[in-house]
Amino acid sequence: MDESLNPAARRERSRAATGRVTRIVRAVGWISLIAGVLVLGFVFQQLFVTSWLAERNQTALEEDARVYFEDVEVVEIPLSEIEGLSTDEGGDDAAVAPDDMRRLLVEARPDAHQPFAIIRAPGIEALEEGWTVVEGVERADLKNGAGHMPHTPIPGQPGNSVISGHRTTYGAPFGDLDRLEPGDRIEVETALGIHGYEVRETIIVDPFALWVTEPRRGAWLTLTTCHPKFSSRERMVLFAELVDGPNAEVILAS
Repeated sequence: MDESLNPAARRERSRAATGRVTRIVRAVGWISLIAGVLVLGFVFQQLFVTSWLAERNQTALEEDARVYFEDVEVVEIPLSEIEGLSTDEGGDDAAVAPDDMRRLLVEARPDAHQPFAIIRAPGIEALEEGWTVVEGVERADLKNGAGHMPHTPIPGQPGNSVISGHRTTYGAPFGDLDRLEPGDRIEVETALGIHGYEVRETIIVDPFALWVTEPRRGAWLTLTTCHPKFSSRERMVLFAELVDGPNAEVILAS
């Protein structure tokens, strides 16, 4: 008898085909499930585990920073020796002391990866109690704290001090940077004391807009982070100007 006409044979072939489809669907289902678990695990690790590790490290980093405050060398430099700050030329205000009598407090530049400052912002939960700033913006630096760009001035000094920080991982110190508005206060504590800044503006730029790190007259603090959240497509940049602190009077009068 032709097997193709045999009902039993047809049922057997149908069951075999159905079994193969079932195995394929089951395998695809398991692969999808495993992939989903791995993705969720990666997201959990990036958002929560890295932040837990960074926050745990903050205690040790702050202690290191405060030890550094005590040990770092601080000197006074006559204003006449600071390029771009001299006010003697053309000045005729007798109430203003000559530049060789007005002095700027200058602390030694920290070594790479050294915790050397603490940044605070009352309007941001992650920064209310302070977040340690380390020298450098390499991946390892930003895993531990906010990172100061080495070629820019230390906060509290003339020029444009640039600090970068994560927005979603490793404690997300700059996670809510967009909540700060013009006039809001940011403080940076260094070996010299507390330097107070006021936010002037926040902009969005592409990742290669290096002009935001260029020198500026006066004393500025520039904070950079990724934008939008969970993406590195752009950069959010906040500019804040020095308004008080150990060197503010000398810098602002220049």
